[in-house]
Amino acid sequence: MQLSEWGLGGRGFGTFVSWFLLGGDLYTAYTFIAVPALVYAVGAVGFYALSYTVMVFPIVFVFAPRLWSVARARGYVTPGEFVRGRHGSQGLGLAVTVTGILATMPYIALQLVGIESVLTVMGVGGSGNAFVKDLPLIIAFVILAAYTYLAGLRAPALIAFVKDTLIYVTVIVAIIYIPGRLGGWGRIFGVASAHLKTVNPTTGKPFGSLVVMPAGEWAYATLALGSALALFIYPHAITGVFASRRRDVIRRNAAMLPAYSLVLGLIALLGYMARATPAVNAGVKAGGGNSQLSVPLLFEHMFPSWFAGLGYSAIVIGALVPAAIMSIAAANLFTRNIYKEFFRPLATPAQETRVARLASLIMKVGALGFALELNKTFSINLQLLGGIWVLQTFPAIVISLYTRWFHRFALIIGWASAMVYGTIQAYRTPGGGQAHFGASAAPVFGHVTYIAISALLVNLVVAVVLTLIFRAIRLPDGYDETRAADYSIDAVAGPAAAAGTGGRPDRLHAFVTRDHEGHTAHSISREQISATAKSSQRREGWGRSKARHSR
Repeated sequence: MQLSEWGLGGRGFGTFVSWFLLGGDLYTAYTFIAVPALVYAVGAVGFYALSYTVMVFPIVFVFAPRLWSVARARGYVTPGEFVRGRHGSQGLGLAVTVTGILATMPYIALQLVGIESVLTVMGVGGSGNAFVKDLPLIIAFVILAAYTYLAGLRAPALIAFVKDTLIYVTVIVAIIYIPGRLGGWGRIFGVASAHLKTVNPTTGKPFGSLVVMPAGEWAYATLALGSALALFIYPHAITGVFASRRRDVIRRNAAMLPAYSLVLGLIALLGYMARATPAVNAGVKAGGGNSQLSVPLLFEHMFPSWFAGLGYSAIVIGALVPAAIMSIAAANLFTRNIYKEFFRPLATPAQETRVARLASLIMKVGALGFALELNKTFSINLQLLGGIWVLQTFPAIVISLYTRWFHRFALIIGWASAMVYGTIQAYRTPGGGQAHFGASAAPVFGHVTYIAISALLVNLVVAVVLTLIFRAIRLPDGYDETRAADYSIDAVAGPAAAAGTGGRPDRLHAFVTRDHEGHTAHSISREQISATAKSSQRREGWGRSKARHSR
Protein backbone atom coordinates (compact mmCIF):
# COMPACT_ATOMS: atom_id res chain seq x y z
CA MET A 1 0.00 0.00 0.00
CA GLN A 2 1.31 3.45 -0.92
CA LEU A 3 1.40 6.32 1.57
CA SER A 4 -1.06 8.31 -0.56
CA GLU A 5 -3.52 5.40 -0.17
CA TRP A 6 -3.10 4.99 3.59
CA GLY A 7 -2.54 8.65 4.43
CA LEU A 8 -4.70 10.43 1.82
CA GLY A 9 -7.35 7.84 0.98
CA GLY A 10 -6.02 7.56 -2.58
CA ARG A 11 -6.70 11.28 -3.20
CA GLY A 12 -10.12 10.24 -4.44
CA PHE A 13 -12.77 11.79 -2.16
CA GLY A 14 -15.59 13.66 -3.88
CA THR A 15 -17.76 16.50 -2.59
CA PHE A 16 -20.02 14.38 -0.37
CA VAL A 17 -17.28 12.41 1.41
CA SER A 18 -14.96 15.44 1.62
CA TRP A 19 -17.70 17.52 3.23
CA PHE A 20 -18.12 15.01 6.04
CA LEU A 21 -14.37 14.37 6.27
CA LEU A 22 -13.52 18.07 6.61
CA GLY A 23 -16.45 18.56 8.97
CA GLY A 24 -15.23 15.63 11.06
CA ASP A 25 -11.73 17.01 10.81
CA LEU A 26 -12.53 20.53 12.00
CA TYR A 27 -15.51 20.12 14.35
CA THR A 28 -14.12 17.99 17.12
CA ALA A 29 -14.25 17.39 20.86
CA TYR A 30 -13.09 21.01 20.91
CA THR A 31 -16.57 21.80 19.58
CA PHE A 32 -18.64 19.55 21.84
CA ILE A 33 -16.61 19.77 25.06
CA ALA A 34 -14.15 22.68 25.13
CA VAL A 35 -16.33 25.47 23.68
CA PRO A 36 -19.41 24.84 25.91
CA ALA A 37 -17.04 24.38 28.88
CA LEU A 38 -15.55 27.83 28.23
CA VAL A 39 -19.03 29.36 27.88
CA TYR A 40 -20.05 27.57 31.09
CA ALA A 41 -17.09 29.09 32.92
CA VAL A 42 -16.69 32.61 31.51
CA GLY A 43 -19.64 33.31 29.23
CA ALA A 44 -19.50 35.24 25.96
CA VAL A 45 -15.75 34.90 25.37
CA GLY A 46 -16.38 31.28 24.42
CA PHE A 47 -18.26 32.44 21.33
CA TYR A 48 -14.99 33.55 19.72
CA ALA A 49 -15.01 30.07 18.17
CA LEU A 50 -18.16 30.96 16.26
CA SER A 51 -16.56 34.17 14.97
CA TYR A 52 -13.46 32.47 13.64
CA THR A 53 -15.41 29.77 11.80
CA VAL A 54 -17.26 32.56 10.01
CA MET A 55 -13.95 34.12 8.93
CA VAL A 56 -12.02 31.00 8.01
CA PHE A 57 -13.91 29.69 4.98
CA PRO A 58 -13.44 32.72 2.70
CA ILE A 59 -9.72 32.45 3.46
CA VAL A 60 -9.77 28.74 2.59
CA PHE A 61 -11.73 29.39 -0.60
CA VAL A 62 -8.86 31.57 -1.83
CA PHE A 63 -5.69 29.63 -0.98
CA ALA A 64 -6.63 25.95 -0.53
CA PRO A 65 -7.31 25.21 -4.24
CA ARG A 66 -3.84 26.55 -5.13
CA LEU A 67 -2.26 24.34 -2.48
CA TRP A 68 -4.23 21.31 -3.71
CA SER A 69 -3.17 21.92 -7.32
CA VAL A 70 0.55 22.14 -6.64
CA ALA A 71 0.39 19.12 -4.34
CA ARG A 72 -1.39 17.07 -7.00
CA ALA A 73 1.00 18.21 -9.73
CA ARG A 74 4.13 17.41 -7.75
CA GLY A 75 2.88 14.42 -5.77
CA TYR A 76 3.23 16.17 -2.40
CA VAL A 77 1.61 14.41 0.55
CA THR A 78 2.45 17.01 3.21
CA PRO A 79 2.84 20.81 3.47
CA GLY A 80 6.47 20.25 4.43
CA GLU A 81 7.15 18.77 1.00
CA PHE A 82 5.59 21.80 -0.68
CA VAL A 83 7.71 24.23 1.34
CA ARG A 84 10.88 22.24 0.63
CA GLY A 85 10.10 22.15 -3.08
CA ARG A 86 9.04 25.80 -3.28
CA HIS A 87 12.12 27.18 -1.53
CA GLY A 88 14.65 24.41 -2.19
CA SER A 89 15.36 24.22 1.52
CA GLN A 90 15.47 21.04 3.58
CA GLY A 91 15.82 23.18 6.72
CA LEU A 92 12.63 25.14 6.06
CA GLY A 93 10.76 21.96 5.17
CA LEU A 94 11.97 20.41 8.43
CA ALA A 95 10.88 23.50 10.39
CA VAL A 96 7.35 23.24 8.97
CA THR A 97 7.31 19.50 9.70
CA VAL A 98 8.43 19.79 13.31
CA THR A 99 5.99 22.65 13.93
CA GLY A 100 3.10 20.68 12.42
CA ILE A 101 3.83 17.64 14.57
CA LEU A 102 4.31 19.72 17.71
CA ALA A 103 1.09 21.70 17.16
CA THR A 104 -0.91 18.54 16.48
CA MET A 105 0.03 16.93 19.80
CA PRO A 106 -2.07 19.19 22.06
CA TYR A 107 -4.92 19.07 19.53
CA ILE A 108 -5.00 15.26 19.72
CA ALA A 109 -4.74 15.59 23.50
CA LEU A 110 -7.90 17.73 23.44
CA GLN A 111 -9.74 14.87 21.73
CA LEU A 112 -8.53 12.44 24.40
CA VAL A 113 -9.75 14.83 27.09
CA GLY A 114 -13.17 14.86 25.40
CA ILE A 115 -13.40 11.08 25.52
CA GLU A 116 -12.10 11.09 29.08
CA SER A 117 -14.86 13.47 30.22
CA VAL A 118 -17.54 11.07 28.96
CA LEU A 119 -15.91 8.05 30.59
CA THR A 120 -15.52 9.95 33.86
CA VAL A 121 -19.23 10.84 33.97
CA MET A 122 -20.02 7.21 33.17
CA GLY A 123 -18.07 6.20 36.29
CA VAL A 124 -14.84 4.92 34.74
CA GLY A 125 -11.83 6.02 36.80
CA GLY A 126 -12.06 7.74 40.14
CA SER A 127 -10.11 9.47 42.84
CA GLY A 128 -7.88 6.55 43.81
CA ASN A 129 -4.27 6.11 42.76
CA ALA A 130 -2.79 7.90 39.76
CA PHE A 131 -3.38 4.98 37.38
CA VAL A 132 -7.07 4.64 38.26
CA LYS A 133 -7.54 8.41 38.04
CA ASP A 134 -6.07 8.53 34.52
CA LEU A 135 -7.69 5.28 33.39
CA PRO A 136 -10.32 7.02 31.18
CA LEU A 137 -7.54 8.86 29.33
CA ILE A 138 -5.57 5.65 28.82
CA ILE A 139 -8.68 3.84 27.52
CA ALA A 140 -9.29 6.71 25.08
CA PHE A 141 -5.69 6.37 23.87
CA VAL A 142 -5.99 2.61 23.30
CA ILE A 143 -9.25 3.00 21.34
CA LEU A 144 -7.75 5.69 19.14
CA ALA A 145 -4.56 3.75 18.47
CA ALA A 146 -6.42 0.60 17.42
CA TYR A 147 -8.83 2.62 15.28
CA THR A 148 -6.29 4.21 12.96
CA TYR A 149 -3.37 1.79 12.70
CA LEU A 150 -4.58 -0.37 9.82
CA ALA A 151 -7.28 1.51 7.93
CA GLY A 152 -5.61 4.90 7.50
CA LEU A 153 -7.65 7.88 6.32
CA ARG A 154 -10.48 5.83 4.83
CA ALA A 155 -11.68 4.74 8.29
CA PRO A 156 -12.39 8.25 9.67
CA ALA A 157 -13.76 9.31 6.28
CA LEU A 158 -16.35 6.54 6.35
CA ILE A 159 -17.37 6.98 9.97
CA ALA A 160 -17.49 10.80 9.74
CA PHE A 161 -21.00 10.47 8.29
CA VAL A 162 -22.15 8.59 11.41
CA LYS A 163 -20.42 11.11 13.65
CA ASP A 164 -22.07 14.14 12.06
CA THR A 165 -25.50 12.51 12.04
CA LEU A 166 -25.22 11.78 15.77
CA ILE A 167 -24.09 15.33 16.50
CA TYR A 168 -26.88 16.94 14.48
CA VAL A 169 -29.56 14.76 16.13
CA THR A 170 -28.18 15.32 19.63
CA VAL A 171 -27.84 19.09 19.27
CA ILE A 172 -31.27 19.61 17.71
CA VAL A 173 -32.98 17.56 20.42
CA ALA A 174 -30.99 19.32 23.17
CA ILE A 175 -31.87 22.81 21.89
CA ILE A 176 -35.58 21.94 21.72
CA TYR A 177 -35.97 19.65 24.74
CA ILE A 178 -33.67 20.93 27.52
CA PRO A 179 -34.85 24.59 27.70
CA GLY A 180 -38.40 23.34 28.35
CA ARG A 181 -37.18 21.37 31.35
CA LEU A 182 -35.19 24.33 32.69
CA GLY A 183 -38.01 26.88 32.53
CA GLY A 184 -37.22 28.47 29.16
CA TRP A 185 -34.42 30.53 27.69
CA GLY A 186 -35.23 33.52 29.91
CA ARG A 187 -34.44 31.56 33.05
CA ILE A 188 -31.33 29.98 31.47
CA PHE A 189 -29.80 33.34 30.59
CA GLY A 190 -30.92 34.83 33.91
CA VAL A 191 -29.16 32.14 35.96
CA ALA A 192 -26.05 32.33 33.79
CA SER A 193 -25.90 36.11 34.04
CA ALA A 194 -26.29 36.07 37.83
CA HIS A 195 -23.43 33.60 38.21
CA LEU A 196 -21.09 35.36 35.78
CA LYS A 197 -21.51 38.64 37.68
CA THR A 198 -20.32 37.09 40.94
CA VAL A 199 -16.70 37.63 41.92
CA ASN A 200 -14.20 34.84 41.34
CA PRO A 201 -12.35 34.48 44.68
CA THR A 202 -9.17 33.44 42.85
CA THR A 203 -8.91 36.49 40.59
CA GLY A 204 -11.01 39.04 42.50
CA LYS A 205 -12.92 39.80 39.28
CA PRO A 206 -16.31 38.64 37.94
CA PHE A 207 -16.33 35.17 36.36
CA GLY A 208 -17.44 36.63 33.02
CA SER A 209 -20.39 38.15 31.22
CA LEU A 210 -23.12 37.42 28.66
CA VAL A 211 -21.58 39.94 26.26
CA VAL A 212 -17.93 40.69 25.56
CA MET A 213 -16.92 43.69 27.67
CA PRO A 214 -14.75 46.49 26.20
CA ALA A 215 -11.70 45.29 28.14
CA GLY A 216 -11.95 41.89 26.50
CA GLU A 217 -12.71 42.92 22.94
CA TRP A 218 -9.07 42.93 21.77
CA ALA A 219 -8.46 39.45 23.18
CA TYR A 220 -11.70 38.21 21.62
CA ALA A 221 -10.84 39.66 18.20
CA THR A 222 -7.27 38.36 18.14
CA LEU A 223 -8.36 34.90 19.32
CA ALA A 224 -10.84 34.75 16.45
CA LEU A 225 -8.40 36.10 13.83
CA GLY A 226 -5.49 33.94 14.93
CA SER A 227 -7.60 30.80 15.03
CA ALA A 228 -9.04 31.53 11.58
CA LEU A 229 -5.58 31.99 10.04
CA ALA A 230 -4.25 28.86 11.75
CA LEU A 231 -7.07 26.39 11.22
CA PHE A 232 -6.40 25.29 7.65
CA ILE A 233 -2.62 25.16 7.96
CA TYR A 234 -2.86 22.46 10.61
CA PRO A 235 -1.55 19.22 9.06
CA HIS A 236 -4.88 17.43 9.54
CA ALA A 237 -6.81 20.16 7.71
CA ILE A 238 -4.33 20.12 4.82
CA THR A 239 -4.60 16.32 4.73
CA GLY A 240 -8.36 16.68 4.24
CA VAL A 241 -7.72 19.13 1.40
CA PHE A 242 -5.13 16.89 -0.31
CA ALA A 243 -7.50 13.91 -0.12
CA SER A 244 -10.04 15.66 -2.36
CA ARG A 245 -10.47 14.34 -5.89
CA ARG A 246 -10.64 17.67 -7.69
CA ARG A 247 -9.94 21.35 -7.18
CA ASP A 248 -13.60 22.36 -7.35
CA VAL A 249 -14.44 19.92 -4.54
CA ILE A 250 -12.51 22.18 -2.17
CA ARG A 251 -14.35 25.30 -3.29
CA ARG A 252 -17.75 23.63 -2.96
CA ASN A 253 -16.92 22.52 0.56
CA ALA A 254 -15.60 25.96 1.52
CA ALA A 255 -19.00 27.29 0.47
CA MET A 256 -21.00 24.60 2.31
CA LEU A 257 -19.00 24.05 5.51
CA PRO A 258 -20.36 27.22 7.21
CA ALA A 259 -23.46 25.10 7.90
CA TYR A 260 -21.38 23.59 10.69
CA SER A 261 -20.94 27.08 12.17
CA LEU A 262 -24.68 27.21 12.88
CA VAL A 263 -24.41 23.96 14.80
CA LEU A 264 -21.35 25.28 16.66
CA GLY A 265 -23.36 28.27 17.87
CA LEU A 266 -26.08 25.96 19.17
CA ILE A 267 -23.51 23.73 20.86
CA ALA A 268 -21.99 26.75 22.64
CA LEU A 269 -25.42 27.43 24.18
CA LEU A 270 -25.15 24.08 25.97
CA GLY A 271 -22.73 25.83 28.32
CA TYR A 272 -25.45 28.21 29.51
CA MET A 273 -27.90 25.32 29.86
CA ALA A 274 -25.39 23.46 32.02
CA ARG A 275 -24.90 26.54 34.21
CA ALA A 276 -28.69 26.71 34.78
CA THR A 277 -28.77 23.06 35.96
CA PRO A 278 -27.98 22.72 39.71
CA ALA A 279 -27.05 19.04 39.41
CA VAL A 280 -24.44 19.89 36.76
CA ASN A 281 -22.92 22.62 38.97
CA ALA A 282 -22.70 20.16 41.85
CA GLY A 283 -21.08 17.53 39.61
CA VAL A 284 -18.51 19.98 38.24
CA LYS A 285 -17.66 21.08 41.78
CA ALA A 286 -17.31 17.46 42.89
CA GLY A 287 -14.99 16.91 39.92
CA GLY A 288 -12.58 19.54 41.17
CA GLY A 289 -14.11 22.39 39.20
CA ASN A 290 -13.50 20.62 35.89
CA SER A 291 -15.85 22.43 33.51
CA GLN A 292 -15.12 19.86 30.77
CA LEU A 293 -17.64 17.63 32.58
CA SER A 294 -20.47 20.14 32.12
CA VAL A 295 -21.93 18.82 28.83
CA PRO A 296 -21.73 15.09 29.70
CA LEU A 297 -23.31 15.88 33.10
CA LEU A 298 -26.02 17.94 31.37
CA PHE A 299 -26.89 14.96 29.17
CA GLU A 300 -26.88 12.63 32.17
CA HIS A 301 -29.33 14.75 34.18
CA MET A 302 -31.58 16.03 31.39
CA PHE A 303 -32.00 13.10 28.99
CA PRO A 304 -33.41 9.61 29.45
CA SER A 305 -30.57 7.14 29.88
CA TRP A 306 -30.86 5.74 26.33
CA PHE A 307 -30.64 9.18 24.72
CA ALA A 308 -27.85 10.26 27.06
CA GLY A 309 -25.96 7.26 25.72
CA LEU A 310 -26.57 8.55 22.20
CA GLY A 311 -25.18 11.94 23.24
CA TYR A 312 -22.11 10.28 24.77
CA SER A 313 -21.57 8.41 21.52
CA ALA A 314 -21.70 11.67 19.59
CA ILE A 315 -18.99 13.15 21.83
CA VAL A 316 -16.75 10.07 21.69
CA ILE A 317 -17.01 9.63 17.92
CA GLY A 318 -16.71 13.40 17.54
CA ALA A 319 -13.32 13.10 19.25
CA LEU A 320 -12.25 9.83 17.63
CA VAL A 321 -12.65 10.90 13.98
CA PRO A 322 -10.54 14.09 14.10
CA ALA A 323 -7.94 12.54 16.39
CA ALA A 324 -7.50 9.75 13.85
CA ILE A 325 -7.01 12.27 11.02
CA MET A 326 -4.60 14.31 13.12
CA SER A 327 -2.39 11.36 13.98
CA ILE A 328 -2.38 10.25 10.33
CA ALA A 329 -1.41 13.76 9.18
CA ALA A 330 1.43 13.97 11.72
CA ALA A 331 2.62 10.51 10.66
CA ASN A 332 2.62 11.61 7.00
CA LEU A 333 4.82 14.56 7.96
CA PHE A 334 7.31 12.40 9.81
CA THR A 335 7.47 9.78 7.08
CA ARG A 336 7.90 12.05 4.08
CA ASN A 337 9.85 14.96 5.58
CA ILE A 338 12.08 13.24 8.15
CA TYR A 339 12.33 9.50 7.49
CA LYS A 340 12.42 9.65 3.69
CA GLU A 341 14.13 13.04 3.42
CA PHE A 342 17.02 12.33 5.79
CA PHE A 343 17.25 8.58 6.41
CA ARG A 344 15.82 6.56 3.50
CA PRO A 345 15.55 8.66 0.32
CA LEU A 346 14.83 5.51 -1.74
CA ALA A 347 12.26 4.03 0.65
CA THR A 348 9.65 1.88 -1.09
CA PRO A 349 5.94 2.73 -0.80
CA ALA A 350 5.46 -0.26 1.52
CA GLN A 351 8.25 0.96 3.79
CA GLU A 352 6.76 4.45 3.88
CA THR A 353 3.36 3.11 4.88
CA ARG A 354 4.82 0.87 7.57
CA VAL A 355 6.80 3.74 9.08
CA ALA A 356 3.74 6.03 8.93
CA ARG A 357 1.65 3.50 10.87
CA LEU A 358 4.26 3.25 13.59
CA ALA A 359 4.71 7.02 13.64
CA SER A 360 0.96 7.51 14.12
CA LEU A 361 1.20 5.45 17.32
CA ILE A 362 4.10 7.55 18.57
CA MET A 363 2.13 10.74 17.89
CA LYS A 364 -0.70 9.43 20.06
CA VAL A 365 1.73 8.65 22.88
CA GLY A 366 3.00 12.24 22.71
CA ALA A 367 -0.58 13.53 22.77
CA LEU A 368 -1.31 11.34 25.80
CA GLY A 369 1.63 13.02 27.54
CA PHE A 370 0.14 16.46 26.85
CA ALA A 371 -3.25 15.33 28.15
CA LEU A 372 -1.77 13.84 31.33
CA GLU A 373 0.55 16.73 32.19
CA LEU A 374 -1.34 19.90 31.27
CA ASN A 375 -4.27 21.25 33.27
CA LYS A 376 -7.56 20.09 31.75
CA THR A 377 -9.81 22.61 33.52
CA PHE A 378 -9.75 24.73 30.34
CA SER A 379 -8.92 22.15 27.69
CA ILE A 380 -9.49 24.77 25.00
CA ASN A 381 -6.01 26.06 25.87
CA LEU A 382 -4.61 22.85 24.35
CA GLN A 383 -5.98 23.90 20.96
CA LEU A 384 -4.91 27.51 21.40
CA LEU A 385 -1.38 26.43 22.38
CA GLY A 386 -1.14 24.44 19.15
CA GLY A 387 -2.41 27.50 17.27
CA ILE A 388 0.47 29.61 18.64
CA TRP A 389 2.96 27.21 17.05
CA VAL A 390 1.26 26.29 13.79
CA LEU A 391 0.48 29.89 12.83
CA GLN A 392 4.22 30.50 12.51
CA THR A 393 4.22 28.35 9.35
CA PHE A 394 1.74 30.72 7.66
CA PRO A 395 4.42 32.71 5.79
CA ALA A 396 6.18 29.57 4.54
CA ILE A 397 2.97 27.82 3.42
CA VAL A 398 0.26 30.34 2.51
CA ILE A 399 2.29 33.39 1.49
CA SER A 400 4.63 31.14 -0.50
CA LEU A 401 1.70 30.01 -2.63
CA TYR A 402 1.74 33.49 -4.18
CA THR A 403 5.34 34.71 -3.98
CA ARG A 404 8.93 33.62 -3.38
CA TRP A 405 10.03 37.10 -2.33
CA PHE A 406 11.00 35.94 1.16
CA HIS A 407 14.49 34.49 1.37
CA ARG A 408 14.56 30.92 2.66
CA PHE A 409 17.02 31.75 5.49
CA ALA A 410 14.91 34.76 6.50
CA LEU A 411 11.84 32.52 6.75
CA ILE A 412 13.74 30.03 8.92
CA ILE A 413 15.07 32.70 11.29
CA GLY A 414 11.69 34.44 11.44
CA TRP A 415 10.02 31.13 12.25
CA ALA A 416 12.57 30.32 14.96
CA SER A 417 12.24 33.78 16.55
CA ALA A 418 8.46 33.52 16.67
CA MET A 419 8.50 29.97 18.05
CA VAL A 420 10.84 30.98 20.88
CA TYR A 421 8.85 34.14 21.65
CA GLY A 422 5.46 32.38 21.51
CA THR A 423 6.54 29.42 23.64
CA ILE A 424 8.16 31.61 26.30
CA GLN A 425 5.10 33.87 26.44
CA ALA A 426 2.75 30.88 26.80
CA TYR A 427 5.00 29.37 29.47
CA ARG A 428 4.99 32.60 31.47
CA THR A 429 1.20 33.02 31.32
CA PRO A 430 -0.65 31.71 34.40
CA GLY A 431 -4.29 30.67 34.55
CA GLY A 432 -6.65 27.84 35.39
CA GLY A 433 -4.82 27.16 38.64
CA GLN A 434 -1.41 26.61 37.09
CA ALA A 435 1.60 28.87 36.86
CA HIS A 436 2.67 27.96 33.32
CA PHE A 437 0.78 27.40 30.05
CA GLY A 438 -2.36 28.49 31.87
CA ALA A 439 -3.70 30.73 29.09
CA SER A 440 -2.97 31.65 25.49
CA ALA A 441 -3.46 35.43 25.64
CA ALA A 442 -1.04 37.87 27.24
CA PRO A 443 -0.66 41.69 27.48
CA VAL A 444 1.11 43.33 24.53
CA PHE A 445 1.44 47.14 24.57
CA GLY A 446 -1.40 47.37 27.07
CA HIS A 447 -3.80 45.04 25.23
CA VAL A 448 -4.44 41.39 26.07
CA THR A 449 -3.67 39.66 22.77
CA TYR A 450 -3.67 36.08 21.53
CA ILE A 451 0.01 35.12 21.65
CA ALA A 452 -0.16 33.54 18.18
CA ILE A 453 -0.88 36.93 16.58
CA SER A 454 1.94 38.77 18.37
CA ALA A 455 4.33 35.91 17.52
CA LEU A 456 3.28 36.06 13.85
CA LEU A 457 4.07 39.78 13.79
CA VAL A 458 7.54 39.01 15.18
CA ASN A 459 7.89 36.33 12.50
CA LEU A 460 6.97 38.65 9.63
CA VAL A 461 9.08 41.61 10.81
CA VAL A 462 12.19 39.43 11.18
CA ALA A 463 11.57 37.72 7.82
CA VAL A 464 11.06 41.03 5.97
CA VAL A 465 14.13 42.74 7.47
CA LEU A 466 16.42 39.76 6.91
CA THR A 467 15.13 39.23 3.37
CA LEU A 468 16.08 42.80 2.51
CA ILE A 469 19.53 42.28 4.03
CA PHE A 470 20.10 38.92 2.32
CA ARG A 471 18.98 40.32 -1.04
CA ALA A 472 21.31 43.28 -0.59
CA ILE A 473 24.34 41.06 0.06
CA ARG A 474 23.17 38.65 -2.67
CA LEU A 475 23.06 35.58 -0.45
CA PRO A 476 22.11 32.62 -2.68
CA ASP A 477 18.51 31.46 -2.42
CA GLY A 478 17.11 27.97 -3.02
CA TYR A 479 15.77 26.46 -6.25
CA ASP A 480 12.00 26.42 -6.86
CA GLU A 481 11.00 23.04 -8.32
CA THR A 482 7.39 24.14 -8.89
CA ARG A 483 6.10 25.86 -12.03
CA ALA A 484 3.49 28.57 -12.47
CA ALA A 485 1.07 26.16 -14.16
CA ASP A 486 1.21 23.81 -11.13
CA TYR A 487 -0.89 26.23 -9.07
CA SER A 488 -3.97 26.18 -11.27
CA ILE A 489 -4.17 22.64 -12.64
CA ASP A 490 -6.91 20.12 -12.08
CA ALA A 491 -6.71 16.34 -12.51
CA VAL A 492 -8.53 14.79 -15.45
CA ALA A 493 -8.76 11.21 -16.63
CA GLY A 494 -6.57 11.15 -19.74
CA PRO A 495 -5.54 8.17 -21.85
CA ALA A 496 -2.73 7.34 -19.46
CA ALA A 497 -5.16 7.21 -16.58
CA ALA A 498 -7.45 4.81 -18.34
CA ALA A 499 -4.72 2.29 -18.96
CA GLY A 500 -3.93 0.13 -15.99
CA THR A 501 -5.26 2.43 -13.27
CA GLY A 502 -8.98 1.86 -13.40
CA GLY A 503 -9.42 5.34 -14.89
CA ARG A 504 -8.31 6.96 -11.64
CA PRO A 505 -5.74 9.71 -12.23
CA ASP A 506 -5.13 10.05 -8.52
CA ARG A 507 -3.35 6.70 -8.57
CA LEU A 508 -0.78 7.98 -11.08
CA HIS A 509 2.56 9.49 -10.21
CA ALA A 510 2.75 11.25 -13.59
CA PHE A 511 -0.66 12.26 -14.85
CA VAL A 512 -2.44 14.52 -17.25
CA THR A 513 -3.59 17.82 -15.78
CA ARG A 514 -5.63 20.77 -16.94
CA ASP A 515 -5.30 24.38 -15.86
CA HIS A 516 -8.23 26.76 -15.30
CA GLU A 517 -8.19 27.79 -18.98
CA GLY A 518 -8.48 24.21 -20.20
CA HIS A 519 -4.90 23.78 -21.43
CA THR A 520 -3.29 20.43 -20.72
CA ALA A 521 0.04 19.81 -19.07
CA HIS A 522 1.98 16.75 -17.98
CA SER A 523 3.30 16.83 -14.42
CA ILE A 524 5.87 14.43 -13.02
CA SER A 525 5.98 13.91 -9.29
CA ARG A 526 8.92 13.37 -6.98
CA GLU A 527 7.85 9.75 -6.54
CA GLN A 528 8.41 9.12 -10.24
CA ILE A 529 11.78 10.86 -10.10
CA SER A 530 12.70 8.61 -7.16
CA ALA A 531 11.57 5.50 -9.04
CA THR A 532 13.59 6.60 -12.10
CA ALA A 533 16.65 7.06 -9.90
CA LYS A 534 16.24 3.54 -8.51
CA SER A 535 15.93 2.12 -12.02
CA SER A 536 19.03 4.04 -13.12
CA GLN A 537 21.00 2.71 -10.14
CA ARG A 538 19.98 -0.84 -10.99
CA ARG A 539 21.07 -0.35 -14.63
CA GLU A 540 24.40 1.12 -13.53
CA GLY A 541 24.98 -1.79 -11.16
CA TRP A 542 24.18 -4.29 -13.93
CA GLY A 543 26.57 -2.47 -16.27
CA ARG A 544 29.40 -2.56 -13.75
CA SER A 545 28.80 -6.28 -13.12
CA LYS A 546 28.85 -7.01 -16.86
CA ALA A 547 32.09 -5.05 -17.27
CA ARG A 548 33.77 -7.06 -14.50
CA HIS A 549 32.74 -10.34 -16.13
CA SER A 550 33.98 -9.21 -19.55
CA ARG A 551 37.36 -8.39 -18.04
